[in-house]
Amino acid sequence: MESQALICDNNQRFTMETVHLNRVEPDQIGIRTHYTGVSIGTEFALIRGKIQWSPESLGAYPLCTGYMGSGIVESVGTEIDNFKIGDQVYFRGNTYMQMKDGTHVSCVSGAHCSHIVLNPNTTHGAAHLPDGASMETTSMFVMPAVALYGVDMANPRMGQTVVVHGTGLIGLGVVAACSNRGCTVVAVDLSPKRLEVARKMGADYLICAEDQDVETEVMNIIPGGADCVFECTGSPDCIDSSIRLCRQFGSFVWQGHYGSKPIEMDFSSPHGRRLQMFFPCDDGWQPCRRAVVKNIAMGTLQWEHCISHRISWKDSPDMFDEINRNANTDLVGVVIDWTN
Repeated sequence: MESQALICDNNQRFTMETVHLNRVEPDQIGIRTHYTGVSIGTEFALIRGKIQWSPESLGAYPLCTGYMGSGIVESVGTEIDNFKIGDQVYFRGNTYMQMKDGTHVSCVSGAHCSHIVLNPNTTHGAAHLPDGASMETTSMFVMPAVALYGVDMANPRMGQTVVVHGTGLIGLGVVAACSNRGCTVVAVDLSPKRLEVARKMGADYLICAEDQDVETEVMNIIPGGADCVFECTGSPDCIDSSIRLCRQFGSFVWQGHYGSKPIEMDFSSPHGRRLQMFFPCDDGWQPCRRAVVKNIAMGTLQWEHCISHRISWKDSPDMFDEINRNANTDLVGVVIDWTN
């Protein structure tokens, strides 16, 4: 099957290319992509070689990123009985792709493509969209699911105070989930624009780390420190300062991804505070995905506030180049429209 895909080469150049996908096998479905969401932190960490999903994926160019999207089922394998042609679905990515000249494309996870071929009945497959769900908004389902998984693990309770350090898409999902639990939420970021989105998602206090001393401001709001701190920046440089925001016997959530290299931290700070630490990984699989997609459809999670840029698939190479050059500081969430 010929499709269009957003491809990155070993010089980090982005182009829209015609690629070949395998035919739909008996245990697979074929999907016509309508929208894909961009996970800026993870996708560009993969592009820049900061992280790898498997030993063979590091430096394996050309590659196609993207791991969340929505679309309509176009074909169904003979062994599939829980999907039919015309179903609206959300999905995690492609399984195989090659260039027209036969060059293998590393799918990590290859969602930024006009068509998807996958086994839907796996941990990273596809699922039905509920009635009334916006295909555009739900194409960004992974980030709030990652957030919900961390919040579910740490279990902050009603009336407790949490600090969310970093209000990218995962951090914004944490803000929303903690606010819905009845927590008092303090959002910390360098970007005033992201902080304003955090306010819309339920943050009670905003701290701009660009011109405020974060530790001083947090202690003014919560003398003694927060019940739970979610470190969502993915920056190793922020770990020690985030830990210091916790109260004694509090909780700390490693909500970001800190790369494949070892990191250093001050052991005495969490040790002296007797902290519990949580390490969520991935998006909690289908239970978390189903919860956030259901809440988006119901309007409980107003995730559309987190979409700052909507672009055509034809313009996606230029947008990815902008992001890679850090040329656009106003980005929060980006959705690629494959329908036009």
